Amino acid sequence: CQPGDLFVALDTADGDGHEEIGQAIARGAAAVLTERLVPVDVPQCVVRDTRIAHGRVCQILAGQPAQYMHVTGVTGTYGKTVTSLLIASVLESGERQVGVISSLGRSSTCGRQIALQRLTATPSAPELARWLATACEQGCSHAVLETSGDALANHIINGLGLDVAVITNIGRAPIDLYGSALNYRQVKARILEQLKPDGFAVLNSDDPHCPSFLSHLENPCITIGIRNPAEITAQIVERHRSEQTFLIEAGDETIPVRTRVIGDQHVYNCLLATAVGLVSGIDLTTIVRGLERVEAVPGRL
Repeated sequence: CQPGDLFVALDTADGDGHEEIGQAIARGAAAVLTERLVPVDVPQCVVRDTRIAHGRVCQILAGQPAQYMHVTGVTGTYGKTVTSLLIASVLESGERQVGVISSLGRSSTCGRQIALQRLTATPSAPELARWLATACEQGCSHAVLETSGDALANHIINGLGLDVAVITNIGRAPIDLYGSALNYRQVKARILEQLKPDGFAVLNSDDPHCPSFLSHLENPCITIGIRNPAEITAQIVERHRSEQTFLIEAGDETIPVRTRVIGDQHVYNCLLATAVGLVSGIDLTTIVRGLERVEAVPGRL
């Protein structure tokens, strides 16, 4: 904390920031953002949840870059990283300038993402805001954010409007972190609350929790699936140890896709990326070109 700063008292698993307000003021804090009134002689703004307010403040201080970019958030239990990279590849094939942030690394230079170090899926609220602002300044028209459950639980992306929210699937809940399966689903569903008024959701119709998300969704939604009815579906044609071929069906269009990455999970990931591409106005042939460009994922088998 430096002289003139606003100190935000965050109550997290690591500790209660309200206990550090006195120290922050001693270091020069000009005001505090808090969840309860405290006996101090500087201005204080009392809110229900400082984590939510913190995310909004960070985005505003960064110039609200999401207002000038098309932003896609991706969450779920499995497939977040690969789906994020597939979406970026599809957008790049459609000649969009894309920045990506995932557990493999960050790219805000509108070029190929290079993993330099192991990172958490989503950075802190100030880091996320700064990264988005940098990507916007460097000419990125689109941003793809891998969003972890921890980031949603701590409201890291609050204040950030999403054009597309993708939920890959909901697997077994880490009870030690979330307490119950219901809590886990509710945390993942928070990404839908970040959609802009004209934003889209992309959901997996083969996931048993998809209907519960749809029942609380006010925005338009595109569903994908292999087994259950959906707007965008896939049919496996053939599969070998080194590649697989499947047909993507979207409306009255059907097109084959051949990928070096095998398995049903990758088909789901490709369908999710296809949905984002279609929402972004990219034709199906160009989308497939982007899907097939991803032959391997750094650090993954």
